[in-house]
Amino acid sequence: MSRHSYEPLRGHTALITGGARRLGAAITRLLHGSGANVLVHYHRSSVAAATLIDELNSIRPGSAAGHCANLLEVATLPRIVSAAIDAFGRLDVLVNNASTFYPTRLGEITLEAWDDLMGSNLRAPLFLSQAAAPELSKRQGLILNIADIHGLKPLKAHVVYCAAKAGLVMLTYSLARELGPAVRVNAIAPGPVMWPEAPMSPEMQATIVGRTALKRVGTPQDVAKAALYFAAEAPFVTGQVLAIDGGRSTNGF
Repeated sequence: MSRHSYEPLRGHTALITGGARRLGAAITRLLHGSGANVLVHYHRSSVAAATLIDELNSIRPGSAAGHCANLLEVATLPRIVSAAIDAFGRLDVLVNNASTFYPTRLGEITLEAWDDLMGSNLRAPLFLSQAAAPELSKRQGLILNIADIHGLKPLKAHVVYCAAKAGLVMLTYSLARELGPAVRVNAIAPGPVMWPEAPMSPEMQATIVGRTALKRVGTPQDVAKAALYFAAEAPFVTGQVLAIDGGRSTNGF
């Protein structure tokens, strides 16, 4: 059996925002490995994007391309969609993955932090989805939002981030209603599958793991497999939010 013998997305195109690193890179690799052409959006991660694109094109020439854009610049978002169509002739899957994450403690919240966290986690997914909807409608396509379990229950000292991810959850429900039956819209809400880039103490990590039903940390591949499920194996699923959290949400967080 060849490495990529299971290719349910062959001939399809997926656009992944923040697709060069961390969860985005895992999703990009798995969708590509399942046959999709991929447009890797990035902003500051140009080196990581170039490395990933070269890797994927070495596996299947001409199957990966990149596009640099600041998602906070709303007027430029339709160009990302156009880049995918220009590169591959179509767009079937939009993964709104790019995100900023950092604490905003009450009493210290700034307008700059509000604009940044809301912009990347909620505003950009809305306007990018709006730009992509006409093309996705032609393909019976999918919008997949990467939310967070803390969009369902709050994380202390992360007021704005949690509000933004909660908005993304409601955006998922709303777009599923607005765009059906032509486009499916779902979300994944990861839990502890990858530690934040900001340092976290071993004690805090142990506390988080202890609150999961499975008593372990997941992996980016767990999220990527859920993304593949929605993209390739869930034609009758829309308006759903799937927690990939090791059962943390069953333990009351």
